[in-house]
Amino acid sequence: MTPENTVLLVGATVKVLQAAKAHGLSVILIQHKNKFTPEQAELADATLIADYTDWAAVRPQAEAAYERWGFATALSLTDPALDVTARINDLFGLPGTSYAVCRLFQDKFLMRQRLAEAGAASAIGARLLADKQSLFEFGAEFGYPFVAKPTDAAASLGVFRVDTPSDVDRVWRALEALRGSGSGLGCGGFFTVTDVIMEEYVDGPEFSVESFSFGGRHVVVSVTEKSTSDGHFAELGHTVPARIDRFRENRIVGATREFLDAAGLTDGPSHTEIKFGSRGPVVIESHNRIGGDRIGDLVEAVYGIDLAHYAVGWPFGLVDELRDRPKAVGGAAVRFVEAIEGTVVSIDGLGELRTRSEVIAADALVSVGDEVHAVRDNNDRLALVAATGPTGDAAVKLCEELIENTLRIQVVPK
Repeated sequence: MTPENTVLLVGATVKVLQAAKAHGLSVILIQHKNKFTPEQAELADATLIADYTDWAAVRPQAEAAYERWGFATALSLTDPALDVTARINDLFGLPGTSYAVCRLFQDKFLMRQRLAEAGAASAIGARLLADKQSLFEFGAEFGYPFVAKPTDAAASLGVFRVDTPSDVDRVWRALEALRGSGSGLGCGGFFTVTDVIMEEYVDGPEFSVESFSFGGRHVVVSVTEKSTSDGHFAELGHTVPARIDRFRENRIVGATREFLDAAGLTDGPSHTEIKFGSRGPVVIESHNRIGGDRIGDLVEAVYGIDLAHYAVGWPFGLVDELRDRPKAVGGAAVRFVEAIEGTVVSIDGLGELRTRSEVIAADALVSVGDEVHAVRDNNDRLALVAATGPTGDAAVKLCEELIENTLRIQVVPK
């Protein structure tokens, strides 16, 4: 390994490791023990095990790797490892998103403060939760409904809508239970609720914007349409490209670029979630990584852009800049299966689904024997089917038909 041709990957999936090797890079992998697989070790040139949510655990591993082998940059595409990866680059003066910028994506209250300072159109009222009384005070100041959620989490974990003052007691108890649990939530237990942000509720349908930044120039690759449901904040589907008119799409793209400039992101992928309602486009949150839920696969199917390939190659000058937004070819969608409360007793049809050429992915998100319940957040979904079609409408229809007719997940109610 030579330092100038070596990347330190933190929490990388097999796909990200494969992208690095396809670029001809040497790879040092820092992986959490709960995420490690033998296939990862086979792809990496060196593998170190550490809790990548803990800087005190990662720093000595990174220092040892830098002293022994050297590396040109550190990179992560998983939420819980983004902060420590930025700290590694700062520690050694390497290129990559700084810790200060990364925190604006990870901490939703810091993000709201930065947007307000910048006078961005996406600035909305926000406060940190102090006690139960502060919920009443926020409602009195900004009106109802409003949202209370963790400042540093993902996958719709712990998001509550406060519709009236009568909801305050219920939401306060739920938030206190989350903060007092002492254990991580979702995503392998890597998120722990500490601070909570209260912010104005934004109406309208939700979209995400998949972008890649090249030296401060933000190229929007895709505007993705999200499917949600009343009663919870879990995402039940994504469609690429979004089925919206050009006027709304242009405003969403403009709001995304304004946000990325305000946050100071200059290089790499981003996944920005936006609602478009009576206020116009408003940024709900953003992440300096590729979108989850198979969105990257949908984008690749429709636009031919492998965002993981770009993310690993760009710091080394191994990919060319995208000069313009790519053209969509067809459509793609993913749809998720909701649960009822009970026990999973059988899962069938995945093998049949995976033989179909239109199917991008068919995955169970639970196992036989698991106790499941009605959806509250993204971690409560049973399965997904992702597929392509000549249009977004056709892709959505196919996903729904395959879930209805081919995928069979039996849950015995309690």
